[in-house]
Amino acid sequence: MNLSNLQPANGSVHNQNKRVGRGEGSGKGGTSTKGHKGAKSRSGYSKKIGFEGGQMPLQRRVPKFGFKNINRVEYDAINLDTLQSLVDNGVVTDTIDFALLVELGLTSKNSLVKVLGRGELKAKLKVSAHKFSATAKAAIEAAGGEIVTL
Repeated sequence: MNLSNLQPANGSVHNQNKRVGRGEGSGKGGTSTKGHKGAKSRSGYSKKIGFEGGQMPLQRRVPKFGFKNINRVEYDAINLDTLQSLVDNGVVTDTIDFALLVELGLTSKNSLVKVLGRGELKAKLKVSAHKFSATAKAAIEAAGGEIVTL
């Protein structure tokens, strides 16, 4: 080993960029590979996101549509067949309340629950929820249970 064949360890040098703007003799002087004039040749140039060279950008060509109601109330839906499966699996015997639904992972503690009428309920249950559909209410009462609106 001598000074004429020293080189950095493999993988230690990452910069293999062109050294532009270092004089005419380098072959990358003058305009420094940026061409002549125009925004891209200037220092500090950065293209805006979505810029299409002055053409009307896509996000402005596509029409806006729809309506977002800021007063909308979202409910987590729980159907009668889900309640019946809880009874069948022995998780519940007579009462289903909000705390139990949160514990079972059917809803979260900050959400509202609406009981819907899909499926069939055979068990007599006392069900507590924020809202009930008309069919769910009728099915629970027909099975001999009662509803409690929170």
